[in-house]
Amino acid sequence: MSKQPQAPRPDSWLAGPLLGFDTETTGISPTRDRLVTAALVARGPLRPDGSREQTVTTWLADPGVEIPASASAVHGISTERARAEGRPVGEVLEEVAAALSRAMAAGTPVVAYNSAYDLTLLESELTRHGLPTVRERLGRELGPVVDPLVIDRKVDRYRGGKRRLTDLCAFYGVDPQAAGLHTAEVDVVATLDVLEAMAYAHPEITRIPRERLMTWQAAAHRDWAVSFNDFLRRRGRTPDVELAWPLPEALS
Repeated sequence: MSKQPQAPRPDSWLAGPLLGFDTETTGISPTRDRLVTAALVARGPLRPDGSREQTVTTWLADPGVEIPASASAVHGISTERARAEGRPVGEVLEEVAAALSRAMAAGTPVVAYNSAYDLTLLESELTRHGLPTVRERLGRELGPVVDPLVIDRKVDRYRGGKRRLTDLCAFYGVDPQAAGLHTAEVDVVATLDVLEAMAYAHPEITRIPRERLMTWQAAAHRDWAVSFNDFLRRRGRTPDVELAWPLPEALS
């Protein structure tokens, strides 16, 4: 897919400001592992020429625990570097949570690939450090959140192959403009680009009313999760995919 994304309608949520979000962490458990880096990429409303103003903010935190070699191999941050260069994780969590809360309160969609991981990790870390969660700051549930992974599974359900961010970049013709993904800010830019390319291929997603984005995606995720759990059962494996989105039932 080499064409540029088609401009969304001026009244679409996609034409307005977007805030991309990603983290890199000490492992793969969103409830037990710790924050190492975070990135926010703010894109302004779509201009008539199809461009957007873009601002990137990144954080490096000292998570207060050892970073396993397996995690360092993915994102390139060692325990030594995090301790020497990273800020106290509580300060980083506060700033990230404040920025996300402001965006959600203003109705700006927070765009995150596999958002359930990053948002669960953030809420768990905030609780661990005695800080108000994003939900507590909002006084309501999270949202709006837009997850290209959830959307892709819904609009192209029967496409074969994996659906990692690298796979979606290849499928939707997005060049991450780097030697590889897994740096938080690179992942965020790629996620935003994938979302816009996906909207070109499936313009119906831009017509979802802003107020229905969360319920539409929650239902889409649940449909996929139920189906995938059935697949696991048929293979004699434990059906362990969480049905709730964007946070697990245990955090509700």
